[in-house]
Amino acid sequence: MPRQPLHQEYTREQFLRVANISQRQLRSWERAGLIDARSRYSLTDLKAVQTLVRLRNAKLGPKRIRSIFDAIRQKLSGVRNPATEVTVSLEGRKVHVLAGGQRMEALSGQLLLNFDSQEIHRLLSFPKNHKTKRQSGSEQQKSAQAMEWFARGVELESSGLALDEAQQAYAKALELDPNCVAAWVNLGTIHYHAKQWKRAEECYREALRIDPNYALGHFNLGNLHDELGNYAEAFVHYHKALRAAPNYADAHYNLALLYQRAGQHMRAVRHWQMYLKLDPSSEWAEIARRELAKLREAAVVRSQRAELGGGEGCPSPRVVS
Repeated sequence: MPRQPLHQEYTREQFLRVANISQRQLRSWERAGLIDARSRYSLTDLKAVQTLVRLRNAKLGPKRIRSIFDAIRQKLSGVRNPATEVTVSLEGRKVHVLAGGQRMEALSGQLLLNFDSQEIHRLLSFPKNHKTKRQSGSEQQKSAQAMEWFARGVELESSGLALDEAQQAYAKALELDPNCVAAWVNLGTIHYHAKQWKRAEECYREALRIDPNYALGHFNLGNLHDELGNYAEAFVHYHKALRAAPNYADAHYNLALLYQRAGQHMRAVRHWQMYLKLDPSSEWAEIARRELAKLREAAVVRSQRAELGGGEGCPSPRVVS
């Protein structure tokens, strides 16, 4: 079956685009041990990068940031990753930490006055939609609140036990910020899993209306059409996902399946190979290797039959469930 719609994971290519950082910058932080190198990233990783960007913008290099994080770990027992487990801010040249409702200066450990609620909203907000125009103060506050509702929705959805509440959280996020693309996609994915196809498609299309080059929106819409047997539409949206993010491994995977089912084996092979280059070690990679081996074996059989004058034959189509 095809890879399912994603709602809280990003490929490395998507992560760089959403976080608005360069490959070089991410590698620099990885080498410094400030963020783990990986092929997939979550909303927690986005928060970590937001913290690192804020410190970088204050002219702090990786070594200085690492010394600050080491100090936080020493002074706050139980904190392993300061970039995600506490809120870090700057006042002048001083780095402050919000933890357990208290504020402290990172290097000295001195406790400071609590942040007011507006400052907490600013510090905890996720990166804004890159297509959003310059916002007023009230709009910025609404956007920050929307992202908090969005993060709450992700938390509820990931539990698997509170989908109705997650749906309500995403709806609240969209009430505050109708341009919250990620909330539209996640809401669509809830409808997708409930087999509410029309509502899922409406959500995905609204996300793509806001950001026509949003790879995740195209990928999920491709999955929906694939599930419904609208393979021509599925092809269109998987290809659009790859135009927006050429290294989108899951789109290569699903395109390989579609081409294989359609009997276009050479194209299927190219996408299987590209998928394995991007994601060589997951459980899905084992499936990709198995399907690629089947295609290569079938190619040998067709070649032998052709030499014997027996025709090429055609493997049975794979049914996607």
